[in-house]
Amino acid sequence: MKPVRLAAALVAASVLLGATAVVAQTDPKKTERTWKAKCASCHGATGKADTDKGQELKVPDMTTPAFQAKKDDELKKAISDGVEKAKDHAFKSELTPEQIDALVAYIRGLKK
Repeated sequence: MKPVRLAAALVAASVLLGATAVVAQTDPKKTERTWKAKCASCHGATGKADTDKGQELKVPDMTTPAFQAKKDDELKKAISDGVEKAKDHAFKSELTPEQIDALVAYIRGLKK
């Protein structure tokens, strides 16, 4: 299949399946830097919330099946608007929608 047709087929499939287009145009290294700068102080480098701040705030372990079962929209909202116990960690004014999508994909990669 030609690359153009393959790309078109993938886009069509994602639309038909209702998938979120996390074909983020974001460099994985940039996403990792964003994670380290914005998220790791509470969520830890591996998403296990094994930091002092994470323990203090009782941040959930993102690697568990229960956490990974959350919908992408729920994760995007938490990144954009913050969560109840950490409203000061809302990033909608600091991150683009593409960066937030990339962080959701990064979080999905933290599975156990």
